[in-house]
Amino acid sequence: MILTGKEIKKQVKNGNIVIKPFDEECIKPNSYVYHLGDTLVEVLDVGDKKRKPKTRKIKIPQKGYVLEPKRLYLGTTVETIGSKEYVTSLIGRNRIAKLGMFLQITADLGQLGKEHRWTLEITVVQNLRIYPNMEIGQVTFWDTKGEKNIGDVEFYATKNEPFPSQLFNQKAK
Repeated sequence: MILTGKEIKKQVKNGNIVIKPFDEECIKPNSYVYHLGDTLVEVLDVGDKKRKPKTRKIKIPQKGYVLEPKRLYLGTTVETIGSKEYVTSLIGRNRIAKLGMFLQITADLGQLGKEHRWTLEITVVQNLRIYPNMEIGQVTFWDTKGEKNIGDVEFYATKNEPFPSQLFNQKAK
């Protein structure tokens, strides 16, 4: 079951959901709007099991930065987001999708129990100017059913900066 905006606000106040910084203006009927951090990592080459990806770090200036099609960018949320009680799901917003941005292409489901700034997968279908701290997506919170296991934290759930794939570190089977 998805939490309503009013319930998200209540659970933040009760300490069951972490959103820092928190702004009540960002509460929507069943989500919270999050913002883009000021740093991107452009993935130039995805690498493979033998070598790590080639990347380029980009500091987004206040005047904005133009994303280009056929490229993969990794950004982060401004907010630290997470919960030990509810599962997070980060998705895009309709208003930015209509400009041609795809956000959280495949990895939209967060890990129960971890709070951090989330790495965002970003690609565009046409040139699109972005700005630091712009509203870029929304997070929803889902109630769980069954026993909660928050002991094993996935590697990516420990990062607060844009972080590329670590496929090259995986042992071949």
